[in-house]
Amino acid sequence: MHIPLKQYLGLLRDYLKPQRLWVVGVAVLLFAGIGLQLLSPQVIRYFIDTAQADGDLQPLLLAAGFFLVVVLAQHGVAIAAAYTSENVAWRATNGLRVDLTRHILQLDMTFHNAHTPGELLERIDGDVDRLANFFSQLALQILSGSLLAVGVLILLFREDWRIGLVLTLFVGLYMVIHSRGQQMAVPYWRVERQLTADFFGFVGERLAGVKDLQTSGAVAYALRRFYDLMRRALWQRLKADVVTDIGWTISKIVFDLGVVTAMGLGAYLFQAELISLGTVYLVIHYLTMLNEPLNRIARQLENLQQVRVSIERVTELTRIRPKIEFGSGHSLPGGPLAVTFERVSFGYEAGRQVLDDISFQLPAGQVLGLLGRTGSGKTTLSRLLFRLYEAEKGKIWLGEVDIGQTQLDRLRQRVGLVTQEVQLFQASVRDNLTLFDPTISDERILESLRRLGLESWYRALSNGLETELAANGRGLSAGEAQLLALTRVFLKDPGLVILDEASSRLDPATEQLLERAMDGLLKNRTAIIIAHRLTTVQRADQIMILEQGELKEYGAYQHLVRQSGSLFSDLLRTGLQEVLA
Repeated sequence: MHIPLKQYLGLLRDYLKPQRLWVVGVAVLLFAGIGLQLLSPQVIRYFIDTAQADGDLQPLLLAAGFFLVVVLAQHGVAIAAAYTSENVAWRATNGLRVDLTRHILQLDMTFHNAHTPGELLERIDGDVDRLANFFSQLALQILSGSLLAVGVLILLFREDWRIGLVLTLFVGLYMVIHSRGQQMAVPYWRVERQLTADFFGFVGERLAGVKDLQTSGAVAYALRRFYDLMRRALWQRLKADVVTDIGWTISKIVFDLGVVTAMGLGAYLFQAELISLGTVYLVIHYLTMLNEPLNRIARQLENLQQVRVSIERVTELTRIRPKIEFGSGHSLPGGPLAVTFERVSFGYEAGRQVLDDISFQLPAGQVLGLLGRTGSGKTTLSRLLFRLYEAEKGKIWLGEVDIGQTQLDRLRQRVGLVTQEVQLFQASVRDNLTLFDPTISDERILESLRRLGLESWYRALSNGLETELAANGRGLSAGEAQLLALTRVFLKDPGLVILDEASSRLDPATEQLLERAMDGLLKNRTAIIIAHRLTTVQRADQIMILEQGELKEYGAYQHLVRQSGSLFSDLLRTGLQEVLA
């Protein structure tokens, strides 16, 4: 994948434009540093020639004082430039991280199923981190290094055209060789970045599943895999470094040959009394100084090859478009939402249908009990209602509005979900309930807790709504986490609530408390209760049974109970709840 120059410039324009004043400050400081670097050896040349000519002491003291001022100013400018450029880098890269994170969160589940969290973390942090120097210094450093090198060569031409010509030829040859060498390293750095992303993806998955690793005795296997990925990444990085260093070394040898030639020429001119001793020092100092901007340019060109790979990966990520359209903006009606499926089919993989030709209608305000074996399509059906996936065939309506015509954020605001696994954040109870929405008042939160029958639970909190929770809800019981999730959905005030086995892992006492809270949550709302246990769907108005993605039975709860030979009545009569597991 080739990234043209305009995309480099486009990235710089997009993320440096908001801080153009800081960028101008960096440029001014860098150029001021160039001028001070070129000036200081001129002062020393004057000092040497004046001292050799047995001049007065006063000019020597003035020259020494002026040199001290120049050196101090040069160091001050360097410090200010370093601080300013780092500030620019972090502001720009943080802006890019925010945009990448927002983009990834907007991609559908098909993308997330194909990419591990660790891999995406490496894209957001690792690749973007490599761009920090690109935003802060790369362009300016190459420009300032080039200007400094050109300034040195011009001053050397001014002293003697022969010295200037020799150095110009060798500098040109140095840059050509180094640039070609860095181009050779690009494919190696591209593979290295992908291996690093694979490594972080592996580590993220294993850390998330550490309990399963320990209980299944798979720690040794995970460590062997860890070692294998580390070894592959290490060897690939060594290859990339070696190829990079080959070009660096050859170009460095060429430049050193040029320096030796120029020094020999300077010695010859001094012996011929064509230049003074101060000029000889000036030439040697400029030769030494010329090495610094060339090394700076070479380092930035080397970084540019690695940055190029990161830009490719970032650009590739931003070009991925969600398969689910955002929607045209149709609004869902207020209050309970009717749910209609019309011949809906869906499969995660081509040729393997998880839901096949599903049709039903759930009236607004009623509760649907959704039963079926594991893998029958129950959870998939709820994901289609959220448009985490798009139905391959058929239509889905909420309140007589095609969900494909509704904006995703509006749709998901009107549909609430409570699952077995509750995502909690390292923040206060208030922030976990409101999802960091400051517009939701404490009075509304407390009223929600009261209406859900959770006042006793709230009073037991150590510091009320200010009680701090650990990441992932560590320290909370499963029941407490579910109570938080129910309150969170209640505050959202959806027209449709989906409960996906919300109480399957709770003890009887906590389950009773949760059931009372569910009564408050489901009042005047449409609900779909996904369950393995028959007792969970006792409050249902309608019952649906799925089997291998097909709708086997659908009807009113009481009708199916009284209907002899219905699947639901057979389950109730035999009590074979494990049939649904």
